[in-house]
Amino acid sequence: MKRINHQIAHDTTLKAKQSERSRMNYNFHPTLDDPIQRMLNALEPETYLPPHRHVNPHKVEIFLVLKGKVLVVEFDDNGSVIDHQVLDPLQGGYGCEIAAGVWHTLISLESGTVVYELKKGPFSAISEHNFATWAPKANDEKAKDYQLSLLRLLGVQQKS
Repeated sequence: MKRINHQIAHDTTLKAKQSERSRMNYNFHPTLDDPIQRMLNALEPETYLPPHRHVNPHKVEIFLVLKGKVLVVEFDDNGSVIDHQVLDPLQGGYGCEIAAGVWHTLISLESGTVVYELKKGPFSAISEHNFATWAPKANDEKAKDYQLSLLRLLGVQQKS
């Protein structure tokens, strides 16, 4: 039995805090070609996940928050917000499913946030055409301002 417990979440969070990208995965799938990718994502507020989609191959993603809070945002092809949800287990927002091909991002709202993610395997790196051209790239100095503008637009608070 593979367990999802406090120790794994805690250890992955510590690694995220030490990571240059302020995030860390803990994979439950044994290999990258496993038919179902299952992982914990420890996300700190400083991390930036550029808006992206999963097309070719089409993949549905499921996010379940185990600890902390995370904002999940969906966009249309022009970068306008079409839906969002704060996942917060203390407020009854446990998870969401992102349809294949939908632009989306996650923003950690507090330190120690841990999300369980599921998607169809095998692993395939996100190709350049599946990153939004209307949003900053991963290492762009404008990334933080972009995230803050989304938080303001949606009226969501982030603890740093």
